[in-house]
Amino acid sequence: MQIRFDDLRLGHRRSFGFVDPVDVLAAHSIDEIAGVVAGAEGHAEEGRWVAGFLSYESAAGFDPVLVTHDPVDGLPLAWFAVFDERLVDPAWPEAVPYEMGEWEPDQDRAAHAAALGAIHQRIGTGDTYQVNYTMRMRGRFSGDRLGAYGDLISAQSGGFGAFIDLGDYQVLSASPELFFHWDERGVTTRPMKGTVGRGRWPAEDESRRLWLEASEKDRAENLMIVDLLRNDLGRIAEYGSVEVDGLFGIERFETLWQMASTVRAVPRPGATLMDVLQALFPSGSVTGAPKARTMKIIRELEATPRGLYCGAVGLLAPPGSGEPRAQFNVAIRTVVIDDRTGTAEYGTGGGITWDSVAASEYDEAIVKAAVLTHRPPEFSLLETMRWRPESGIDRWESHFERLRASAGYFGFPVPDDIEAALAGLGGEEDLRVRLLLTRAGEVSFETAPLEHRPDPVRLAIDTQRVSSGNVLLFHKTTHREVYETAATRHPGADDVVLVNEHGLATETTRANLAVRLGDDWLTPPLADGCLPGVYRAELIEAGRLREESVPSAALLEAEELAVVSSLRGWRRATCA
Repeated sequence: MQIRFDDLRLGHRRSFGFVDPVDVLAAHSIDEIAGVVAGAEGHAEEGRWVAGFLSYESAAGFDPVLVTHDPVDGLPLAWFAVFDERLVDPAWPEAVPYEMGEWEPDQDRAAHAAALGAIHQRIGTGDTYQVNYTMRMRGRFSGDRLGAYGDLISAQSGGFGAFIDLGDYQVLSASPELFFHWDERGVTTRPMKGTVGRGRWPAEDESRRLWLEASEKDRAENLMIVDLLRNDLGRIAEYGSVEVDGLFGIERFETLWQMASTVRAVPRPGATLMDVLQALFPSGSVTGAPKARTMKIIRELEATPRGLYCGAVGLLAPPGSGEPRAQFNVAIRTVVIDDRTGTAEYGTGGGITWDSVAASEYDEAIVKAAVLTHRPPEFSLLETMRWRPESGIDRWESHFERLRASAGYFGFPVPDDIEAALAGLGGEEDLRVRLLLTRAGEVSFETAPLEHRPDPVRLAIDTQRVSSGNVLLFHKTTHREVYETAATRHPGADDVVLVNEHGLATETTRANLAVRLGDDWLTPPLADGCLPGVYRAELIEAGRLREESVPSAALLEAEELAVVSSLRGWRRATCA
């Protein structure tokens, strides 16, 4: 048996591991849940570490008015393993291959839209204000479970990771959402409602963040759950201690922006873990409001049990350990593998209100499943610059600003002393300088004499298409597979023009494009799939270039062509 917790929040990064339990507590029926929870808390109070989970279908064990489907066959309703010791920052074992088959949702758009229509009816009759409606995605799985978990938390890039191997089932959780944190100051919850996918480059990304921050629909969804949790916490709180902090905060993850709010309370003296769970479980963020009535609607409309999805995964710590008494995460962005059948299941969904539109809600559910297939490659951020003996780095401020913007986008720390390190450059000839920034914030430089390149530049148009949705096209990085493979397809050319899925020219493998059609010099807009070049931005600001999409066929009819880069400036080009 192996359990691992990884706190992936910025400023909180750390990991715990647990092996060789001294006891395992499991509930397979509703009437066993209270005993298991009390036993888990008792072990922690006696100085042991306790890790485990609660399935969504355990809800009636905390409040009999909360109805669900029958539980998943073989999966415990409540499960906790007890350990005498924890491992701090346990090493990752050597990677072993795994295969995760094609993920198939159990609902198509039409079925999902029909369910949303039924929810709108129930909202219209006053039965509910918001329903957290979900569906399942399933696929085949074989190979290294822990390796798959490592990829999952890497794709999520933030939040709370947990891996639990209980024999017949393995839990791979990359939850972004805190269920509750209980320490000497009280109980804190951080419900999440409101989601939008990340932008592709910093400006687009920021515009999406601002859109979510201002979204009345998402604010309304979030506020409903905040009010629900205020009421839930009020059931165990000292009078006047419930407070809301950071309402409608926006958190960044690898593939999406998420709206979250914080609700805190001080429990009454003598409160137990069972008291807290009776007040809070399951989190209102995964049910809707009002909770009991809405859970009945969920049971009617969802075809299968949720299992661990929308339940909770957590850790109880012994007194004096310096850790919270209890911390549980909402079991979303979570894969459960059934070892008996070799199948994996992942739940996804969202809060449905009167203003919800079926198509966009289905799209949001698919966005939340992006962590299943998104595997960010390892790369460093890169700036390629020209150093002159008489003046130093050309356009240094613009290069540094682009580097800092991309670092902010990907969450790379930026050291304060980068510019000081450049002071050591010297020589009697112009240099090509490559500045590299790693994910850990480490900086290095590579220099070489600036070699001569042909003029005019002979361009070839690539026949393979690039995707304008590829985020790495919008950031200068060491991951250059797209550019290198295009160059190898045209060995006789000096440079190669990339073309997106719509047949629009984007850039070359080394520079931005400038195309004269009639009297106008045009350059493809960033949205078509190109790097925000430093010199390109300068030319646009000066009025020498105008952003406009350019069909690749137009390159052969253009009056003039040029390639532009901060390293080499404006260079004439031809295209055949």
